[in-house]
Amino acid sequence: MLALALLAGCDVSEEQEVALGQQAAEEIAAQLPLVRDPAIVGYVESLGRQLAGQTGRADLDWQFAVVNSDQINAFALPGGFVYLNRGLIERAADVSELAGVLGHEVGHVALRHSAEQLESQQRTSAGVGIVCALTGWCDNGAAQVAIQVAGQAWFARHSREDEREADSVAVVTLVRAGYDPEGVPNMFERLLAERAREPLGVEQWFATHPLEEDRIGTTRAHVERLDPAALEGLVRDDAAFRAFQARVAALPPAPPPPPTAP
Repeated sequence: MLALALLAGCDVSEEQEVALGQQAAEEIAAQLPLVRDPAIVGYVESLGRQLAGQTGRADLDWQFAVVNSDQINAFALPGGFVYLNRGLIERAADVSELAGVLGHEVGHVALRHSAEQLESQQRTSAGVGIVCALTGWCDNGAAQVAIQVAGQAWFARHSREDEREADSVAVVTLVRAGYDPEGVPNMFERLLAERAREPLGVEQWFATHPLEEDRIGTTRAHVERLDPAALEGLVRDDAAFRAFQARVAALPPAPPPPPTAP
């Protein structure tokens, strides 16, 4: 009903955007296994808010969470709700790569990509399950969740242009926050290598984040155009990240996805 009411208007205001994100976040909390370890969640929240504070939407009540899944994925909801899969954290080589992913997802929210997609589809009545669209668990019978919002998959799959814009925001945001922006293209390269080695482990990411070699080159060129003086002394890795990553690795094994329906 909330989503249908929003579609009746001409624009999606920030208040409406946040309300939609909150609604979706509540459903995700009820349906997906989330990591509850205070130290792990606190680290991601601290890093995420540090990055979000460097954007033009620092005033949002940003929320960050970790999904207890071995799949490599990350996604953002309208209004400042950002999620990282445990599998992505475990595969990041350093804090700059993790910050690169967080900065990218923060970029989607900062640029209001989700809200713009919703606004562009105001007159459609098709529904989509939020958890299914974002996680790829739709193919599993136990994950046919009753989360219906009006419109198409309005924030699950970003266009290539959206991805490029979010990449640019990520590069600038990392520099402003004191992190090496090479973490952005470095993580993308890691994801491509992972796809070549074990495609099932990254299928969720590639289903919602178009990523090819030219996008990596574009992002690296963006970094190279920055003032070299601005890149001095930026953090690529630190002991806090290593301790955080070790704590994640020490968690009990992530639960398997729900069984596929017959």
